Amino acid sequence: MTLRPLPHLLAGALLALAVHGGALAQQALRPEVGRPLQQAGELLRAGKARDALAKVADADKAANKTPQEQLMIERMRGAAAQRAGDHATAIRAFEAVMAGGRVQGAEAAQVAESLAYSYSQQRNWAKTTEWANRAQQLGSNSAQLRQLIAYVQSQTGDYAAIARDAQAAIAAAEQAGRRPAEEDLLRLADAQQRGNNTAGYLGTFEKLLTHYPKKEYWNACLARVMRKPGFADRLGLDVMRLKLATGNLTSADEYMEMAQLALQAGLPTEGRTIVERGKAAGVLGTGPEAARHQRLLDLALKQEAEQAAGLDKAAADAAAAKDGNALVQLGTVYATLGQVDKGVQLIEQGIAKGGLKRPDDARLRLGQAMLLSAKQRTKAQQVLRAVQGKDGTADIARLFAIQASQQG
Repeated sequence: MTLRPLPHLLAGALLALAVHGGALAQQALRPEVGRPLQQAGELLRAGKARDALAKVADADKAANKTPQEQLMIERMRGAAAQRAGDHATAIRAFEAVMAGGRVQGAEAAQVAESLAYSYSQQRNWAKTTEWANRAQQLGSNSAQLRQLIAYVQSQTGDYAAIARDAQAAIAAAEQAGRRPAEEDLLRLADAQQRGNNTAGYLGTFEKLLTHYPKKEYWNACLARVMRKPGFADRLGLDVMRLKLATGNLTSADEYMEMAQLALQAGLPTEGRTIVERGKAAGVLGTGPEAARHQRLLDLALKQEAEQAAGLDKAAADAAAAKDGNALVQLGTVYATLGQVDKGVQLIEQGIAKGGLKRPDDARLRLGQAMLLSAKQRTKAQQVLRAVQGKDGTADIARLFAIQASQQG
């Protein structure tokens, strides 16, 4: 995520304060001050900021101005200058307003916020931060101010501060029972990525996927998961399954790779289904590689027939085995055949039997099989969220649980 410079959002609020303050103090202003200021306000509302500045200058020519008159002049000068893009003049005017100590409360907070904005336009990050902090101390918590602070932090490379502030905003939303703002989640993820905090980045992205399940977010998260240190190659098929489920499997090469991985995993029915889906989508079965696509489909059909013929023997061998590995594999096969209940039962038997080469993989397969049954979907998510492992197994399992929760 790239933070962009803020649009000019503050001058309008300062104009309202200047005009409102002027109206309240009209009786304390002499005509030679009050009249040009009133004209300046009208010009500013009409979008004629530089003409407004000229009228402010006329008001400033009055002799023997009172402190109240000077305050009103600086208020209007700052609003007009900021609208005109003359930030040096805006800064001098607003600092004069603040220096007198005569503005309090919401107005003081708004003036401080406007000063922060003008200093940011001069790329004076130290003064921007100073006035932004002052605005917060005075009670401002506007979206514009938060965005400005985040922008300054990005410009100065203070990603630790960005992460801290974003985390605070996310925590506050969660504690209030609200969905965290998408912008806060993106800011946090960006800061964590720049700080090489892979675990934190993935955790934040899981929240982003939970609340804002956009296709591009899924794609970014899956790409990062695969780059995580220690990620096991054997989970490549699971990544492809998630890509397919989230609309991120699009090329012929990806469909072919996924089908080949399914065959290598001893799941020819899944391999055949993938090729058929690719053909139905118009991705496979066309162009110069069409013959290769067909050969892969023929291979999947051949292996599928051979597997079906040997299921009874495979079941007997799995039952006689000393450990549960073959039962887990057989249960996974039955789940892909559409016999979900039998598949789940076999995987559970394999887990109970023990001696598993990779217990976390077995629990992942159990959760995936359960997801194929509408009546077990809720339990499946619980099983998946309980999967452990530091080789990517737990990450993949949680992502399957998140994706399943979005299916209803």
